[in-house]
Order: sequence, then C-alpha cells, then structure tokens
Amino acid sequence: MGVKQDSSSGGSERDEQFHEFVADRREWLLQTARLLTAGDPHLAEDLVQTALTKLYVSWAAFRRADNPDGYLRRVLVNVFVRERRRSWWRFERPSDRLPDRAEAQSAPAGLDPELSRALSELPRRMRAAVILRFFHELDVAETAAALGCSTGTVKSQTARALDKLRVALDQPAAPRNPPAPNARSKEQELIR
Repeated sequence: MGVKQDSSSGGSERDEQFHEFVADRREWLLQTARLLTAGDPHLAEDLVQTALTKLYVSWAAFRRADNPDGYLRRVLVNVFVRERRRSWWRFERPSDRLPDRAEAQSAPAGLDPELSRALSELPRRMRAAVILRFFHELDVAETAAALGCSTGTVKSQTARALDKLRVALDQPAAPRNPPAPNARSKEQELIR
C-alpha cells in the first residue's frame, strides 16, 4: 500500500530506508541503552531490539516527525521505563544459583565503573533523566519531551538523582548556585 516494491532484492523501499537508518544509528542507540541499563550489555541489546521493532512498525510516523532524534529518544526511553512492566518480568523468580555467563558486565566504554554502579541504583526514570540531561546534553524541555513529563518533573527527578549519586559516590554536595561551567568532562559534570 503505497510502498514501492524493489523487485531485485525482494525488499521494499521502506525496508531499505530502515536498514540504512539502523546501520547509521545502531551504535548510538546501543551506547544510550548501555547507559540506561547501567552497563548490562544483554539488556541493552534487548532494549535496542525492542525499540527498533517499535520504530519499524511506526516507520511512516517517524519519517514525518519534525524531530526524528527526539522521536527516537522517546521510543527508547519508553521501552526502557516500561520494560519491568512486561508480564514475563513479573513471573521471573530469583534463584540462589547464578547462571553461567560468557562475559562479565562492565561499565559502558569511557564510563567510570563506580559511576555505572551508582547509576544502576537509581530508579529508571531518574536514571533516564540524568542520562538525557548530562550524557546527551539535552535541555530540560527536550528531556521532558523524551520522558513524556513536565519540565518541573525533570528538574526534581534530576536534582534527586544527583543527590543520590553524590551519596553513592561519597561526593560533597554542590553549591546551589554553581559558577558557569568550564571545560569539564561529562562525568565530572554529572557528579559535581
């Protein structure tokens, strides 16, 4: 229906566009997912796969979006926040025996392992707010749009998250009216 069939490959124009998009943005999605999942590579892969599936289903709406990056962030964050609500998660039971693992979980590339651990202790929406604000450098309004909440909620969630991170990392509280930021790393800015 309105999608041109490419007879040489058996795929559609939509499939080709989607494939090009995934090839271009998959690393960014995976990096963001690893931050959201506090370094769990398997959960990050699941998160990206679910987000891409949802994006494929709504590909026409995505192509019409005024802000495709915002649309993509919203899909990824929604999948992340709602992941624990899925029915299979509610029926999983803890076990006293750990399964064999091929590789140990590690912090995302370039992220301090202690910061990764501290991020993993935050509730999902707080973690998402911090990652969008400080790792993706979105402003409050863009973060609110990605999370589907008000700007006030973003501000309060971010403030509470930073307080929890300071405690987890044993950092002194930052002054309420900090001086203008200079050239600091994202990690330094986050725990400040």
